[in-house]
Amino acid sequence: MSTDTDTRQRIARQDAYEYVMALQEPRLTVEQGEEFVLEVENSMSNLIVTEDDLPTHETLGEIAKLKKFNPCAGPIYVEGAKAGDTLVVDIVDIVVEETGYVLLEPGPGPFQDSIKYGEARGPYTKIIQHLPGPSGTTSDGIGIFDENTQWDLQPLIGTIGVVPPRPEVSSDTVFMQGPWGGNLDTREFRKGHRLYFPVAHDGALLYAGDVHATQATEFGATGDESRAEVTLRCEVIPDKAIPFIRVETPTEIVQLNSWRPIEEGLKQANLWMIDWLVEDYGFTVREATLHLAVNPDVRANVYLLCMDGKQNYTIGVSFPKTALSR
Repeated sequence: MSTDTDTRQRIARQDAYEYVMALQEPRLTVEQGEEFVLEVENSMSNLIVTEDDLPTHETLGEIAKLKKFNPCAGPIYVEGAKAGDTLVVDIVDIVVEETGYVLLEPGPGPFQDSIKYGEARGPYTKIIQHLPGPSGTTSDGIGIFDENTQWDLQPLIGTIGVVPPRPEVSSDTVFMQGPWGGNLDTREFRKGHRLYFPVAHDGALLYAGDVHATQATEFGATGDESRAEVTLRCEVIPDKAIPFIRVETPTEIVQLNSWRPIEEGLKQANLWMIDWLVEDYGFTVREATLHLAVNPDVRANVYLLCMDGKQNYTIGVSFPKTALSR
C-alpha cells in the first residue's frame, strides 16, 4: 500500500469512475518502465457493504438502471505507444481491501427457471473476509468463506484494456469483450503476469478496474469483488500486431479469446496459438499442431462462464514454456 514516501504517480479512487474506454484526455501519462498505482473501486461502486445490501434496483439505483458497473481508472497514456504496436502491461501487485462480496443476482442466468436450484437465483450477498498473507498485505492473503472454508487469495483485474479502433462500438466496462480487452474476468490477469494488448491509438490509453480477490468461472454468481490498489508497469513492442490479448506467466504463454459458441472460440484460440508459436518461437505449423494435440502440459481454459445471454465466454489456450526451447 502507499506510504508518505511513495512518489509513484497514481490515480486516486475518487477519480477512478470511468465506465467507457473512451478517447479522452489522459488521467495519467507514464514513461515506459515506470511503475504507477491505480486505486480502483469495486464493481458496484461500493453500494454493497454488508450482507443486507442485496443486488437489487432498490440498493443500486442509478448504476443498475444505466448498467454502470465495473468503474475503471484511466485512461493512462503510455509514452511511445503508437497504433500498430503491442502494449506490454506487467502486473506488479494487487492489494485488495479487507472484505469483498459475492453476489447472486436476479434475472437471466443458468438458474433463471429452475425449481431445483431456486436458492441460487438471488438476490443474495455473501461477504468474504480478506486476511493479510506473508507479505503483510492481502496481495498474498487468505480469503475466509466461512468457519470451515478458507483459501489463498489470488487477486486479479477483472476489467482491463485499451481504447479500441472504434470506441463508439461496445467499449463500455461491462460488455466490451474483444481483442483490446474489457470485462474478461480472467484469472491470468494477476500479480507477476505480463499482458499483451494490440494498440489502436497513440498512447494506447489503458483502463483498469473491477478487481476480484478470487474467482472461479463466475458460473451463476460474481467473483469476490473488492476495492483494491493496483500497481502496473508498461512497455511497448513497436510494429508488432497481435490478434487478441496474450499473457505470459512464469511457466506458460496463454492465448486468450472471447466468443460464443465456446467451441468456436477455443478453435480460434488454438489457431492463434499456432501462429504465435510459428512467428515468435520458430515452430513449424506441423510441430505446433502436434504439440497442441499431444503435449500433456497444454491446456484449454475456460475463465468466464457467465450465462446471462449477453456476455461472451472468456477462454484460452496455455502452452508450457518448457516446450518453447526444443
